[in-house]
Amino acid sequence: MSFLAPSVRSLSLRRPFCTTRRVLRDENPADTLQNQLAGPDVKPGDSGELGPLTRPLGVTERPTTLLKTRTQKAVEILMDSDVRMAHRRHLIKEVGRGYYYDMNMTRKHGGKTWIAPKSLIREDKALYLPNVKGKSIDIEEGQIKDTTTMCFGRVTVLSMLGTRMSEIHSLGFVTPTHNRYSSHPLYQHIQINLQENLLKSLLVKVFIRSLRNVIPPALRPTYLISSQNMEYVRDALGMTNNKVGYVYLIDENLKIRWGGCADATPEEAAALELCTGVLLKRAEKTTAKPRKVEKDAQSVEPSVNL
Repeated sequence: MSFLAPSVRSLSLRRPFCTTRRVLRDENPADTLQNQLAGPDVKPGDSGELGPLTRPLGVTERPTTLLKTRTQKAVEILMDSDVRMAHRRHLIKEVGRGYYYDMNMTRKHGGKTWIAPKSLIREDKALYLPNVKGKSIDIEEGQIKDTTTMCFGRVTVLSMLGTRMSEIHSLGFVTPTHNRYSSHPLYQHIQINLQENLLKSLLVKVFIRSLRNVIPPALRPTYLISSQNMEYVRDALGMTNNKVGYVYLIDENLKIRWGGCADATPEEAAALELCTGVLLKRAEKTTAKPRKVEKDAQSVEPSVNL
C-alpha cells in the first residue's frame, strides 16, 4: 500500500506521460534527420592516435583464375563449418553498420585506419592478393583481365579506387614510386576502379571514354573497371571504408608485402618507394638465375653433339 496521498500518486503517474508528449511535440523533424545523417560527433581524444599495421593483409588461399560454380560454393558453405562461421560473423557485422557508416568514419582521421609499415612484411608471414577481374579501358586491349595473371612474376603497386577522393589518396602514395621505377621492366602500376554498386558500375561504363582521356596512355592497359563482389574479402584486405583509397605492394609471388590507406604521409610515400626498390632488386636476381642456367646449357650443347 502506498504512503502517498491519492492526488500525489496521480500526479507522479501523469508527469512522465505529459513530459514525453511535450518533448515529442517540440522536436523538429528536420533536426532529427540531420542528426541521423551527420552521425555522432568525433572528438580528437575519443579514439586516440592511429597505430601501425599489426597484421598481414590478404587471404591464406593462393589465388587462381578458375571460377567456382554455384554448386561448388554451396557445397563449401554447407560442408565447411569455418566458412559458415565466417559468413555469420560477416552478416552480424553488416547488420550493425548504418548506410552512412563509411561517410561518418571519414570524419575520424580522414578514414585512415592504420599507419603503413616502414619495411616489407616478411615473405613467410605475408598473405595472398585475391583474384580480381575487370575490363581494361585501353582501346586496343579492351578485354577482361585478372590480377593473378597480371601480377605473377612482376612487382606491382596496386591501387583500389572507388571515388574521386580515393584517386587523390592513391596519387599521394604512388607518384614518387611510379616516377622512379616506371621504366623498370619488372615494375607495373595497376589501378582497379571497383564499383560494386550496379548503378555506379553502369555510370562508369557509360563515361568510360571521358575516363580514358584522363588516364595517361601508358597506364590504360593496367587500369581495370571491376564490378566484382568483394564483400567477403574486404576485412582481410583491410578495406573497411569504401570512400578512401587503398594501395598495396605485391611481389612476384602474388603476396601482399606492404599496404597503405587514405591520405599518405611523406614517410609512408617514402616507405613505399623504398620497399618497391627492395623487391625489384630481389626480382632481378631471381629472374637472372634461369637466364644464366640457359646460357650454360647452350654452351654445353656443342660438346654433347660432338
